[in-house]
Amino acid sequence: MAAIRKWLLAGLLVIVPVAITIWVLDWIVSTLDKTLLILPESWQPDRILGFHVPGFGVLLALAVLLVVGATTSNFLGRKLVDWWDLLLHRIPVVRSIYSGVKQVSDTLFSENGNAFRTAVLLQWPREGVWTIGFVTGTPGGDAATHLPHDCLSVYVPTTPNPTGGYFVMLRKSDCIELKMSVDEAFKYVVSMGVVVPGGPGEAVAGARSRLTGTQAF
Repeated sequence: MAAIRKWLLAGLLVIVPVAITIWVLDWIVSTLDKTLLILPESWQPDRILGFHVPGFGVLLALAVLLVVGATTSNFLGRKLVDWWDLLLHRIPVVRSIYSGVKQVSDTLFSENGNAFRTAVLLQWPREGVWTIGFVTGTPGGDAATHLPHDCLSVYVPTTPNPTGGYFVMLRKSDCIELKMSVDEAFKYVVSMGVVVPGGPGEAVAGARSRLTGTQAF
């Protein structure tokens, strides 16, 4: 029985990551394939080829992104985008949704933005309990007038699903900036601490140092 359990665990360690990766890729491809619906029916790849080939939607989505990006990179394209923004901001219900999403996307995807560029260590949800967060900026608006001037806005993700989490504002002195990259920090959070940045050697050394009270070099 011990051997069977060992084999089952070994099989899970191999199959589960592969299965989840295939499931995520299938969801992404099937979702992007829906962009083919913007094409006329006579231009549909399924209609031309006579059978469905997954992945054409991914190519179409990439082509649309490249065309839109190239178009909006010049003076005329930026003017069209500004005109489109003004139009959407005049529609009552759409205005509130679009403006919020636009501000978030500009912050996250702008080359000059600082959101999610730094991983920090902070005490959450109480003193003595540590977790990893991501700096999203500094407090603004009326909230900033009631806070100390050296506060940061930090997103604290949940585990193992980092798309949910908490938004907190706390002093910069209460945050410890980590040397690990944001990608490494996300892997650390999603894996519930199993995937340690730097490899298993550092994890063992760090655990040994905590147990012995010495510093690992």
